[in-house]
Parts: sequence; structure tokens; C-alpha cells
Amino acid sequence: MKKNIYAIEVKNLSKSFKLPTEKSSGLKQAIFNRLKGIKGYTKQEVLKDISFKVKKGEFLGIVGRNGSGKSTLLKTLSQIYVPDSGKIKVNGSLVPFIELGVGFNPELTGKENIYLNGALLGFSNQEMDEMYDEIVAFAELEPFMNQKLKNYSSGMQVRLAFSIAIRAKGDILILDEVLAVGDAAFQEKCNQYFSGLKGEQTVIIVTHDMENVRRFCDRAILLEDGKIIKDGKPEKVAESYLKLFK
Repeated sequence: MKKNIYAIEVKNLSKSFKLPTEKSSGLKQAIFNRLKGIKGYTKQEVLKDISFKVKKGEFLGIVGRNGSGKSTLLKTLSQIYVPDSGKIKVNGSLVPFIELGVGFNPELTGKENIYLNGALLGFSNQEMDEMYDEIVAFAELEPFMNQKLKNYSSGMQVRLAFSIAIRAKGDILILDEVLAVGDAAFQEKCNQYFSGLKGEQTVIIVTHDMENVRRFCDRAILLEDGKIIKDGKPEKVAESYLKLFK
């Protein structure tokens, strides 16, 4: 039997949203609008028949201007959004890091939130026991783990969430770079982690930083108006992205 070399397979993926255009003052007005053919929403097509595959161990960058569909694509891959049509096949465990605060409880301690996040990602307490020390050490938050999360700064919360994401040992890591922030030293630590992956983990990252695309990615995809307009070598995709602003 032939071994599947792909971590993610996306075929003919489309996603839209209904945006309200008017408010009905009551049931009578809503019925009147319906009879007159007046819709209370407009349909916004965000992803339009997208297809691509990601090989196991590949570092894929997804780039594009604001509103091109990047974040929607990540959330659809992470099963936060349900697609209108198309198929997504995920081969392996997937760890998403795309929205700060998802899976966190401000009334729990940092330690308790690590185990809560682990449970949401499908890991057992024993598995989280094995990861715990690495997560805390990478986040550099050892003195604060018994404090409630609501007392953490936003930067501390990002570091904790990011550390959970990269140390959770998932087969596939999905990242929104906007959230991967911190001081220069912590950012460099994250960069060193990415540089050391060497195909051990599949990574998909949304970014506006073309230097990171060139430095880390094996391949990149450029989105524009919900469609893939370039898929290939990072340098070529970075050049195409920058031309959109000229």
C-alpha cells in the first residue's frame, strides 16, 4: 500500500459569509421585505474554489493582502469554520494557534490553562505531564504558573499560548504570525525553533513578513480576492506579493 505523503489535502474549497444589510423593525416588516424579495443580507465570498496539498514536513507560507482570505482559510483548515463546499483531508493531529484566548480561562492559573488547552487539543493528562516542563521553560514563565491568567499581561498570554502550540507535539502546526509576538529575545527563540524543524513537523503560517517567507518556508501560496494566484518557491511568491502594492 502506497504511503500518503500529504499532511493536508484541500480540494475545491469555498467559504462565504452572510453580512446583514438592514434591520427589520419587527415581524411584519420582515415578512413584507421577504414578499418584496428584499434580503436582509449580502453574501460575501471569501474563499473561491481553492485547491492545494501540503506535504508532510513541509513549511508552507500563506501570504496576501488584508481581506484576501488568509485567516478564513486557516480557520477552515482548523475546523473552526465549516466550508460551503469542497473537501479538506487532514492526515495527522493538528494544533492551531490562530486566536489568542481560545481555550483559555482567565479565572484559572497558568498551569491549569496548559492542561485545559491540552485537553481541547485531544491530549491526555499524562501526555500533558510529559510536555509541561518544556512548555513552561520555553515560555519563560516559571514564576507565574500558579497565578491566575487574568493577571498575565497580553504578552505573557501570547508566550504561553505559543509555547503550548509548538510544544504540543502535533503533526501539523497552524499559525497566525500576528499572534506570535513578544520581545526580541523570545521572537528569536521562536525563529530558532522554526529553523531547527528540518521536516519534523508540518507548519502552515500566515504572514506579511516576506523575510520570514524566504527564511523558513519551503513553499508559499499567494491569495488575492479569495483565490490562489501564485503557488511555488518562496522567493517568487514574495516577489509577486510585493508587486501587488506597486
